[in-house]
Amino acid sequence: MPYKNMIGLGVAGNFAGHLEQAGEASDFQSVKVSEAIQPKAIFPFYVPSEDSGFLSTYPLSNDKITMPETDGCLQIEPEVALICDIQYSIDDQTGERTVLALTPKQFAAYNDCSIRKPNALKISEKKNWGAHTKGIASTLLELDSLEQGGTLDRFRIASYHKKEGDIFRYGEDSPTVGYSYFHQKLLDWIVERMNHQKDTGPAENIASLLAKANYPEQALISIGATRYTDYGESHFLQPGDTSIVVVYDGELFHEEEILEMAALNDFPDTGLSALIQHVC
Repeated sequence: MPYKNMIGLGVAGNFAGHLEQAGEASDFQSVKVSEAIQPKAIFPFYVPSEDSGFLSTYPLSNDKITMPETDGCLQIEPEVALICDIQYSIDDQTGERTVLALTPKQFAAYNDCSIRKPNALKISEKKNWGAHTKGIASTLLELDSLEQGGTLDRFRIASYHKKEGDIFRYGEDSPTVGYSYFHQKLLDWIVERMNHQKDTGPAENIASLLAKANYPEQALISIGATRYTDYGESHFLQPGDTSIVVVYDGELFHEEEILEMAALNDFPDTGLSALIQHVC
């Protein structure tokens, strides 16, 4: 459990069109944004504290997805995950902490696998239903910075669904620079939300969760799911299926090469981060 001491957070609505495809756009109608492309909220999927209810269950796996006990429509959510150091300021009088900055150190392929629950009150209710319900690749890639022109700008996100021997493109092969908020703008917005997001509508008070977790030194942050292909929008995971998410260097590999690698479950050791999860 290499990320057990990190808080797990996600960004909702950071790729144009994804929320509409996922049937979640209506959940955020009351959320006020400063510009049309701004993400809607950040949400917790794991809080390292025994006092955080279902969010205290460690959900990450690099090889499997466990179906919920009750019926649920599961979809792959292909994303980039950032491993970030958290810097705090401390109020000398109250001892309360405020997040000053996030410093990304590494990135990886991530599956924010989600249950489609139209009546869920909070985003987090769709994100953690037990162990092995989220995915991060075992291969982490080093990140020099998240500044424009940095390493991550070259990368792309691809995802596939294997079913009964066939493989299908699940999400649109997308450049990381296609995120609505990216680079320092994204980090600044996440910091602001960590400090000031309220427990209202589908969103939650992240500052209170940081305090509950005794102010963790690091966060694992998934920065938003890509748009689905027509196939991905209408097909859900079932036991026996395989989910594949690949974050790859677009200057080293072409989309068709990644598809061939995914079909064979055979990826090189450099230039990409691949997450292969079997559904059980």
